[in-house]
Parts: sequence; structure tokens; C-alpha cells
Amino acid sequence: MAANFDIAIIGAGIAGASLAAEIAGRRSVIMLEAEDIPGYHATGRSAAFWEECYGGPDIVPLTLASGDYLKDHGFLTSRGALYIGRDEDSAALDEFMERFADTGAHIERITRDRLEPMLPGLRPEWTGAVWEPACADIDVASLHAHYLARAREGGAALQTNARLIGARQIAGRWEIELSGGTTVSAGVLVNAAGAWADEVAAIAGAKPVGIAPFRRTVAQLRTDPLPQPHQPLVLDISGRFYFKPETGRVWLSPHDEEPSRPCDAAPEELAVAKAIDQLEQVMDWRVLAVERKWAGLRSFAPDRLPVYGYDSHIEGLFWFAGQGGFGIQTSPAAARFGSQLLLDLPRDDMTLGLDPSLYSPARFSG
Repeated sequence: MAANFDIAIIGAGIAGASLAAEIAGRRSVIMLEAEDIPGYHATGRSAAFWEECYGGPDIVPLTLASGDYLKDHGFLTSRGALYIGRDEDSAALDEFMERFADTGAHIERITRDRLEPMLPGLRPEWTGAVWEPACADIDVASLHAHYLARAREGGAALQTNARLIGARQIAGRWEIELSGGTTVSAGVLVNAAGAWADEVAAIAGAKPVGIAPFRRTVAQLRTDPLPQPHQPLVLDISGRFYFKPETGRVWLSPHDEEPSRPCDAAPEELAVAKAIDQLEQVMDWRVLAVERKWAGLRSFAPDRLPVYGYDSHIEGLFWFAGQGGFGIQTSPAAARFGSQLLLDLPRDDMTLGLDPSLYSPARFSG
């Protein structure tokens, strides 16, 4: 006999866990995770930071609304961020300032004299930057564990090794078939499956909205000299790399976005080599060793905004996906907002500034 719940959430990464934490105690909830452990894919591989401009102007409201929660619960460590450029990038730096001028993000245009003490060893051709002082590292593992614990304390169940293989509605309830032959019954099915979101939609009989996964590579380097512990996150204004210090090492990414099928992503040697070449064009450092490397999938809808809300055509199917690389830094506000949309709850101080039409799956209906 199938176990019965009000809400079944497909996926227990940061999306599924945070949403479960917000609704547990109000409804009976189960998280259905395909892997042995929750957070195995994108959540567990993130080099996450809370960066106000990351994701673009329409993501800034979600990021700003999440900041106090992350700070108050001790998940942030102050770092600061620099978008750096050369003389020929001056227009791009100015355009960045203009693009985010009215978003509430705290940014400042600075010149070489401010850059040098922040980045000892910066090569002389890098002459300007946009400085974002509020940027902070996120303790991703602790944040994810926090949400899982909140969900559990609210009575939510978690079933791992539970890959969705079938879903159909009978008398207004979802009969959900899982790998291993088990079944679950739920009134609402939540699609929080990350890179697999469109596959889950198809299984549930819904039209996919075009959520596509892209591979992002990160490498951990040992350098000479070692990075300074409080050195800022550094991003190329042209989007070709970013790097930051991490426990005496450098975490470096070529800022790649390679289209991928949903999978257990693996890094490619060429991407790592390109990233090291880019780093050596920026910093007067020697790379002594690549100590480890990994890759994760960032999943975007066609307009690169998240998808939050009920499906336009399939009753009882709720989307909570397409969170790209900003799902962790926006998780407090996104989960609160998602719970309000899911349960028809009133907005609160965290979510009053959010526009549901920006993120609704209805924007893809036609």
C-alpha cells in the first residue's frame, strides 16, 4: 500500500530541502531523492558565494531578500568581490554599473590604486574594477544540513535511492512510482529536480519548459605565493574566469557553461588548462599543482530566471527549479516565496518585494 502525503518533493538538494523546511509542519511532506545522499549533484559541488549581482538584475531581489537569513544563521563569511578589467574593458565596467544602478546592490567603480592593495601580484594591465564589499562565502554544507534538519523537525520524511519512474493522477492524487518498486501517494507533486526538472515534468505528463543543464568546472590549485586568506572573490568583467582563496589554496573556474545532458558531471582537462592560463594572465603567481578538480551542473530556463509556481495545464504539479548558479544564495527567499505560492499563504517581509510573474511557469505557456 502506498504511503500517503500531502506533498511529495522530487529532489532533496538545496531547492527541495529548503522548500520542505518551509512547508513541513503545515502539511505532510516527503522528499524523494534519486541518489544515496541528498545534495550529491549541484548542491554538493558548489563554490557558493553570496554575491549581490550574480544572476542579473532580476535575481537581485531574491539575493537581497535572502541576505539577512544567511547572515543571522551564521552561514556567511565576509569576503568582498571584484569584477576586474583592463583599459579596453572600461566601457564594460561602466555598463555593469549602469545595469545594476537601481537594483539595490552595493557596488562601486574603483581604479588601479584601490586594486593593488586588495590583490597583491595583480598584473599591471588590469587597471579597473567594480567593487562589491558585501560579497561573502556561503557554508553550503551547513546551510543544506540546516534545511534538512528543519524539514525533519517539522515532520518531513526523506527517502533516498528513490528515482521517479512514473507519476499519474487518480481521483485528484498523484500515484508516484519509484525505483525499487515502491510507490507514494500525494496531493501535490513538486518538481525540484534540478538538471532533471524537464524529465520529471515529462514523466508527470507536463510540457517541459526548456530547463537545460550546463557544466561548470572548478579546480583547486596550490600556488606560489599562497593567496591571502581575506583576498576578495575575483571575477573577469568579460565572464572568462573567477577565483577566490579557500583554506590556503585557490579555487579557480573558467566560468564555463558547456551544454550537458543531466548526469554525474565530470571536469574536462581542457577547461582546467584554460582556467590556469587565464589565472596566469591576471596574477603573478606560479601554479605548483592542481590538487583536485570537479564539475557540477547549473540548470537554466530559456530566460535564465527560476521557475516557481503551479503548472499552467497539469493540476497539482508545482515547479521549483531552474535556479542556475544562484540557487544557494537565494534559497531563503526562494523557499519562503515558493511555500507561499504552493500553500496560498500571505507574503511576509522577506518576500513582499518579489514579483511572482517574473518566475511563474505560465510565462512559457502559449
